[in-house]
Amino acid sequence: MKNNTIIEVMPQGFCGGVMKAIKIAKEVRTEHPDQKITILGNLVHNRYVKLALRHWNIETVEETGKTRLELLDRIDDGIVIFTAHGVHPDVYKKAEEKGLRVYDASCRFVVQTQRIVQEKLEEGAVVFYIGKNKHPEAESIYTLSSRVYLIETESDIPELDAPSIFVTNQTTMSTLDIEHLFDAIRRRYPSACFHNEICNATRVRQEAVLALQNQEVDVLIVVGDPTSNNTEQLAQIARLAQIPTVVKAETVEDLRAFDWNGKTIAVTSGASTPKYLTSQIIRFVQDGTLEPFEIERVL
Repeated sequence: MKNNTIIEVMPQGFCGGVMKAIKIAKEVRTEHPDQKITILGNLVHNRYVKLALRHWNIETVEETGKTRLELLDRIDDGIVIFTAHGVHPDVYKKAEEKGLRVYDASCRFVVQTQRIVQEKLEEGAVVFYIGKNKHPEAESIYTLSSRVYLIETESDIPELDAPSIFVTNQTTMSTLDIEHLFDAIRRRYPSACFHNEICNATRVRQEAVLALQNQEVDVLIVVGDPTSNNTEQLAQIARLAQIPTVVKAETVEDLRAFDWNGKTIAVTSGASTPKYLTSQIIRFVQDGTLEPFEIERVL
């Protein structure tokens, strides 16, 4: 590989919520070396984190289309860890009824959104929640009440005669999409109350990608798991910024087919992407270095 210019788009590595979740999982294993430990869903949306946790003898139960409440049927004993995405109160209740020992790794920003939504519901408001259907963070909130309406696109905005409407959102959505949907709701419901819950880790990464439109960048590599919403939003924003080529990659293996010579390459990553994986990719596009993969270095 020759004459490549590499731009490391900062920040990189795990956000605070992901670091907290991983720290909890590792501490639980250290404190309970012989106990069965199961994570209810993926701790964070990155399969290499899941593999690294298995290296710590911590298993994950996950199945597409299954809610956290349904997944709990597959855990009958031991310790259960709730993921960074938050959980519905009924999941707590069911875990206690099953006699499971519970550790909660929910991100504080997700918990904050849940608390605000619950308060608004108790005050009698209708809640419009902008998020992704079936995403565990969104699921923990839009299942709280029949008065919470999930909004994914403008067509989901209901026609209601409600005295009080509160609007908020999933923490990992695109800032541009949120602004667009807030404006669409505001046009229909001028008196609605709005509360933007995009977390800072998501916001600063998206702003850093948008700023690349002021630089001559040929390629942006977005490092992350394909199931990670915050990673997908980075790729979408890069396309809106009209970066010529946007490549999503989990590992170096996804990049072997590309010709990187003589290009200006920017590299960003999702908030649930291990810095170890991003660093491997940066070295590869710099000089073609291919290092052996070591799962114990992911966490």
